Amino acid sequence: MRLPSLRRTLIAAALGLGLAAPAMAAEREILNSSYDIARELFAAINPEFRNHWQAEHGEQIGIQQSHGGSSAQARAILQGLRADVVTYNQVTDVQVLADAGLVAEDWQEKLPNNASPYYSTTAFLVRKDNPKGIESWDDLVREDVRMVFPNPKTSGNGRYTYLAAWGFAQQQFDGDEEQIHDFMRTFLRNVAVFDTGGRGATTSFIERGLGDVLISFESEVNNIRQEYGTDDYEVIVPPVSILAEFPVAVVEPNAERNGNLDLAQAYLEYLYSEEAQRQLAGFNYRVHHETVVEEFADQFPETELLLVEDIAGSWEEAMETHFGSGGLLDQLQRRR
Repeated sequence: MRLPSLRRTLIAAALGLGLAAPAMAAEREILNSSYDIARELFAAINPEFRNHWQAEHGEQIGIQQSHGGSSAQARAILQGLRADVVTYNQVTDVQVLADAGLVAEDWQEKLPNNASPYYSTTAFLVRKDNPKGIESWDDLVREDVRMVFPNPKTSGNGRYTYLAAWGFAQQQFDGDEEQIHDFMRTFLRNVAVFDTGGRGATTSFIERGLGDVLISFESEVNNIRQEYGTDDYEVIVPPVSILAEFPVAVVEPNAERNGNLDLAQAYLEYLYSEEAQRQLAGFNYRVHHETVVEEFADQFPETELLLVEDIAGSWEEAMETHFGSGGLLDQLQRRR
């Protein structure tokens, strides 16, 4: 169920950029470290899980949230944030915790669908009546088009956008490296502003009026349109885009030390339940539960979802080749 706009705004303000404590006495509480634009999502899911746990176990529990760029959240855990679970928007941010011994080496095998209970893709938000006629990635390299999306250096959201455009160019130019680079150079030149995260990009597009198109997760652009005016904005899902997984994992040393190992595991398993999958779909995320998929089928346009592995080999290779210091992103921007 979607939250009314005002309620969502109040929840976002209450959660802020830090931790949000539950307004109830709890025998135990867990901390979920999550990505920037998931505040309202988990503000809706958490009460339902608390009710579920109390009904099953007769125990009142609390849930705190920590939000920011998922890479920044992962660094905070490495520096001592005692999160019990992580719910991120990029595999590498969980993997860095696994490499440090804070998440199980086989974490992607611990839960279904590569430990990704829901997924999305990259889509476009345009202004009323789509005045620039933007339908696909090749429209974004026209001289009269300006884009807003998060900086791939600081945002997993932005990295998905960059890689989706790269994957489109690979198809368009049959792998011709020179033409792909030319396409991406123009693509990057047409960015009106690089914000550090998804919420900053939304502010630039909606409140500051910058750019002709906001590029973000399909879930986010739909949520923005519902909040700011279905008559004022349109969502465009391009015919080719990228599979954006939202991986989750238990931070086992923290959860064990906090006495929450069972609770943390149950919290993540709950995200696969029919009830939670329905809430996720209500927030415009694509899900796996067959009943819910059928129920929301008309909400999600068909699109070819490219895999990061097919575009860049792996997330590890993408981070090194494209987003590392002196990588292709830096090179293409220097030659703008």
